[in-house]
Amino acid sequence: MRAIRNGTVIAEAEHTVVVEGNHYFPPETLHRRYFCESGSRSLCPWKGVARYYTVTVDGVMNRKAAWYYPHPIPFARKIKNHVAFWHGITVEGDQREEHR
Repeated sequence: MRAIRNGTVIAEAEHTVVVEGNHYFPPETLHRRYFCESGSRSLCPWKGVARYYTVTVDGVMNRKAAWYYPHPIPFARKIKNHVAFWHGITVEGDQREEHR
C-alpha cells in the first residue's frame, strides 16, 4: 500500500488495517519529513479522540490530511497510532480485510 500526495509517496506499507473504508498505515511506514502535528482533534464515538497531521509536499501544505488515534478505546486498539489519509492523499495497492 502507498499513500501519495502530488506524485510523492508519503507512506508505504505491506499491510494496513482497513476500518470504515480507510486504510490505516502503521506509524513506522510514514516518511516523517512530510508530516507535522496540526494540533487539531476530533471525536469518534467508537474509536476515540483523533489527532491530525498537516502533510507538506514540495512546499504545499495540506492541513489535517492525515489522522490517527494515540489512545483509541479498546474496541479500536488495532489502529492505535496508525495513520489514515484524506483531503488530496491517494491510497493505492491491494485491498485488505476490513475490521470494525
